[in-house]
Amino acid sequence: MKKTILTTAIISALLISCNDTKNESNKTEEVTEVIKKDDTKEMATKSHSMNNAWVEEIKLDEGSKWEANLETTEGVDKMLNLVKSSKTESVKDYHSLASDLNETKNFVVKKCTMEGPSHDNLHIFLHPLIEKIGALGKVSNADEGAEIKASIKENLEGYYTYFQ
Repeated sequence: MKKTILTTAIISALLISCNDTKNESNKTEEVTEVIKKDDTKEMATKSHSMNNAWVEEIKLDEGSKWEANLETTEGVDKMLNLVKSSKTESVKDYHSLASDLNETKNFVVKKCTMEGPSHDNLHIFLHPLIEKIGALGKVSNADEGAEIKASIKENLEGYYTYFQ
């Protein structure tokens, strides 16, 4: 239940934080919380996001990469460098990396100025990344941390396939 609420809160913050100039009026967005009724569905969702299945949903711009704002690309570059350069041997190291990644991810979300289909596809890329960073911050052993770190690295490297 806490995981569902946290995920909903993160997604809400992500959606609300984007500087979507089309929706500057005082519209209230309702967030519907979906309560998972059994652990199998939750595990399938977690597995789905950890295996980078988002690449099945994301689209190119008529065969070309989407134009991304500079801050987004810089943020992805910074996160990828953090993943590549971070010494991660202990659970504490993975938690520290997750904190650093989360800070940079928050910068990307805050500085988002993209609109339309490019923005929609950016969210397809970001949603599993946000889940992975959250999961990395909760690892209880180094093996689990290494697996999630590798998935985050793969996710971040995938950005350059779809955005420029």
